[in-house]
Amino acid sequence: MDPILTTNVLNVVYEVSTLAVVVLGLAVVFGLLGVMNLAHGEFVMIGAYCAFFAQEQDLPFLAAVPLALLTCGLLGLVVERVLVRPLYARPFDTLLATWGLSLLLREAVEAVYGRGFRSVATPLTDSVDVAGADYPAYRLLLTIVSIALVAALVWWFVRSATGRRIRAVVNNPELAGSVGIPVTALARNTFVFGCCLAALAGVMLAPLVPVQPMLGLDFILKSFFVLVVGGLGSLIGLISGSAVIGGVESIVSAVSDRTYGYTTVLVIAILFLWLRPSGLFPRT
Repeated sequence: MDPILTTNVLNVVYEVSTLAVVVLGLAVVFGLLGVMNLAHGEFVMIGAYCAFFAQEQDLPFLAAVPLALLTCGLLGLVVERVLVRPLYARPFDTLLATWGLSLLLREAVEAVYGRGFRSVATPLTDSVDVAGADYPAYRLLLTIVSIALVAALVWWFVRSATGRRIRAVVNNPELAGSVGIPVTALARNTFVFGCCLAALAGVMLAPLVPVQPMLGLDFILKSFFVLVVGGLGSLIGLISGSAVIGGVESIVSAVSDRTYGYTTVLVIAILFLWLRPSGLFPRT
């Protein structure tokens, strides 16, 4: 296979898989709670800064994972209890509240680290030969880990007892509560889970992106594009939306530049809102 073609194919798979990891937490929280967390991207940003903090303290890169999970898990717990839970039945108010939270988190990080770009050293600096193409080892590893993580989470959501409870609450929260499912605790844990998943994505992506306070804005916009295209009805919609948005952006960016890639996925999202607002796989 042509090395350039191989590299482009791997880049598409990388974009799709990592985007799916970022969006998954947002989609699960919205599906269960009806809360569109506009601060989701900021939890990705905080995860990336946890990786930078670990680097500053001369800690191993993997030490950033528990640090980010603990930080965003505790923060998510407080946010759910204080900010989100009182607004569950008021979706527009939750949009405003989480938007305000995103601004607050962004300003807090900027107060500590400033507006400048920070960089996190790549744990793997070598390249790997893939079908004749030299591909960065860490990027390839991240692709494999992202695919495995999404597959594991889909399996857990479909097969585990907790996953079945979540789906029961999504379908009929009143009936789920009447048969003994702890709806409030499940909602709290799901929100915290979404925050932790965003933080994990931030740690993994930190060596490949410029770490700065506005980092989350790009991810929340792409996440919305994915949900608009894929729909909110199923996990297959999330994966399909990630494939369309991540794949198209990667391909267009490869043949032109990232500005055209981003513009193209924006146009696709607008067309879906206009022609098929329920997405590829709408909620049934």
